[in-house]
Amino acid sequence: MTRMLPRPISRAVIRAAALLPIGAAVGCGPKPDQLSAFLRAYEQNVSASSYRVQPPDGLEISSPEALEIDGEYQVVRADGKITLRLLGEVKVAGLTPVEIADKLEQLLSRYYVNPNVMVRVSTANSKRYFVFGEVGGPGPYPYTGNDTLLKALALAQPTFLAWKSQVRVVRPSHDENERRELVVDVDEIIQHGKTQNNVLLQEGDVIYVPPTPLAWVGLRLRELLFPVPFVGNAVNSPIDLRDSGARYDQPVNASARRSF
Repeated sequence: MTRMLPRPISRAVIRAAALLPIGAAVGCGPKPDQLSAFLRAYEQNVSASSYRVQPPDGLEISSPEALEIDGEYQVVRADGKITLRLLGEVKVAGLTPVEIADKLEQLLSRYYVNPNVMVRVSTANSKRYFVFGEVGGPGPYPYTGNDTLLKALALAQPTFLAWKSQVRVVRPSHDENERRELVVDVDEIIQHGKTQNNVLLQEGDVIYVPPTPLAWVGLRLRELLFPVPFVGNAVNSPIDLRDSGARYDQPVNASARRSF
């Protein structure tokens, strides 16, 4: 049986592949209008105060005066409500933690004088941001309202293939005029402490960590050569093909095997 070998890849193809990601990075710096669309972390002290609760977020409620609700943990139901002792069902969906606390204080004022209530979002399950590319932990992450690019990457852990000087933050929108993209040099933030580009994330933001140019070439070559080991194994081990029709519950008789 003749083994089929892949055609050799010319140096010109490898050279052209190496230049592709470099060329794509040239001139992709953020424009002034794009920069203005991304709020930097140091420009806002408390961003979590604007977080609006939705199902199935988890809330922690504390009120030293009202022991009926003090220490309560509630998950917002699909109807946007929570159920508390003494107060019954309370609709909280669409409100911020501060607004929920104010609402509970008003309801408690029928039973207590000047009750003090604090509400904290302990599990943010309704909102997400996304991290893709050369990271150890890709996928959606809970959006808490005070997530920064640096914090997101610390959680996702870029790999050794990551091109950290070309990290892209994409802010999607149904309106094409409102879509924004920002390229951030994370190496500069980490090595020199320049936090002016450590942007504050918003719900639905997409972070993409691209591979370095050399890693990009290696990944493309691996894609081209991926079928080769499979073909080689199929040619070298025809006995596996012969036994592939056997039932999974019938062990193969080792004495019946013969060499090819």
